[in-house]
Amino acid sequence: MWPASATEPRPGDLAVGGVPLAEVADRFGTPVYVLDENEVRERCRTYRHAFPDAEVLYAAKAFLCRAMVHWAEEEGLGLDVCSAGELELAVTTGFPPERIVLHGNAKSPRDLETALRLGVGRIVIDSPSEIARLAAAVGPDGHQKVMVRVVPGISAGGHEKIRTGTDDQKFGLPIADGYAQHAIARILDQPQLRLTGLHCHLGSQITSVKPFLAAVRRVVGLMARLYEQHGLVLPELDLGGGHGIAYRPGEAALDLTALARRVRAELSDACTAAGLPVPRLIIEPGRAVVGPAGIAVYRVLAVKKTGDHTFVAVDGGMSDNPRPALYGVRYAPRLIGRAGAAPTAPVTVVGRHCEAGDVLAADVELPSDVRPGDLLAVPVAGAYHLSMASGYNLVGRPPVTAVRDGHVRLLVRRESLDDIRRRDVGL
Repeated sequence: MWPASATEPRPGDLAVGGVPLAEVADRFGTPVYVLDENEVRERCRTYRHAFPDAEVLYAAKAFLCRAMVHWAEEEGLGLDVCSAGELELAVTTGFPPERIVLHGNAKSPRDLETALRLGVGRIVIDSPSEIARLAAAVGPDGHQKVMVRVVPGISAGGHEKIRTGTDDQKFGLPIADGYAQHAIARILDQPQLRLTGLHCHLGSQITSVKPFLAAVRRVVGLMARLYEQHGLVLPELDLGGGHGIAYRPGEAALDLTALARRVRAELSDACTAAGLPVPRLIIEPGRAVVGPAGIAVYRVLAVKKTGDHTFVAVDGGMSDNPRPALYGVRYAPRLIGRAGAAPTAPVTVVGRHCEAGDVLAADVELPSDVRPGDLLAVPVAGAYHLSMASGYNLVGRPPVTAVRDGHVRLLVRRESLDDIRRRDVGL
């Protein structure tokens, strides 16, 4: 649940990367995100070791800042991005554009223009309309490597809103009805576009290996049909990401070692049966790299008893973590900064925002003497927190800090009222 570096130097204290979280809160205020740099790097290395022959792309949508770009590059990962903003941040930080893949179900003209201008490695085509648009943007004398996102018709993921492998959602081109094959034939008629492989992303928070194996079989089946029809041999297969992690004690997580071993075997067997060479595998972990390395620290503002319920209100909420409201995700916060001498009792940790659904953790155990001024730390907060943060109630987005070897530094500063005012040009 907590980074490997987490220790309790004194009863009630919690230190990560050799830095007490209470000290981070005192120095940078709350709410504040804390990233364990060594944990991020070690998780990058774990992927490189588990998939030594694959291309590992960090999914920038989970969390992105300049330091994260730097860490991914140093650890040998590529990037997948979903917008011109993510792409430009990466490239202006110094990340090689040829090691970046651009995704998106509805890429804007700016997205495509930026990708071509900066020389992005591959663009994943997600709809038929993108084919002509991209070919025209490339121009008659240009060339761009592309992949096609296909939908294998597999339901997988932790919640219906994050399942993307079925035919009834906005991403990709279905295999079952021939839609993907038709789009691929159109791409092959565009000499500016070089098709390098197929892309498939089943969803998020997948904790079983089986859906990935089924996806391999179905996508290789499509590759076999493309070879029969067009003599096409594709050198790459991107299985996306969606690797599940545990947010609370006892929750399941995807076994990465088993995934690597069984996907390699399934891919080899499927290609042998189809008479095809084995394509190079690409995977795109995001949450599994940065999620467990992050912690959100809040300060308690109020404690209220209403009937049988006790509500502990903190100084953040759905503006810095919308996931509980969106997907019903549950977290396991703990009291830090002092020893909780009182027995625990069930409470619901809520945010400060004007929504009844602004709940960070329902029915969790905290010391019954929790009071205003206390600090709460929420683990597994590195992914889809800041990247999905909003400006609700104009409270400003929290800062991001990094801890390593007893030192803490600021990566992303807190959004201030001056920042918010400067964007408002209505007078």
